[in-house]
Amino acid sequence: MSTKLSQPLAAYFAGVNVHDIDAMLNPFTDAAIVKDEGRERRGRDAIREWIEETTRKYGVTIEVTNAEETADNTTVTGRVSGNFPGSPIELRYAFILEGEKIARLEISS
Repeated sequence: MSTKLSQPLAAYFAGVNVHDIDAMLNPFTDAAIVKDEGRERRGRDAIREWIEETTRKYGVTIEVTNAEETADNTTVTGRVSGNFPGSPIELRYAFILEGEKIARLEISS
């Protein structure tokens, strides 16, 4: 079990935990895709809207508990606390990177 994260993932989670919209958005590519709560957002504008909405609605913080890296992706498991029923819960964050940027993020339980 490891919790060492690459720079873009560490930056994303650090931004989440202080509710810094720009810090959460900066690691994504211009054409990135985020899939969360059954919806897919494409591009930085749509991802910014998702970040703003979920931050305002849930105010989450994430304690990273595990990270597994393969040749294709990195899956991070985290204990997510916030303003939602059942908090805290454990979620999985599957990232695909392009260089030093996040190209895709899919969040699941």
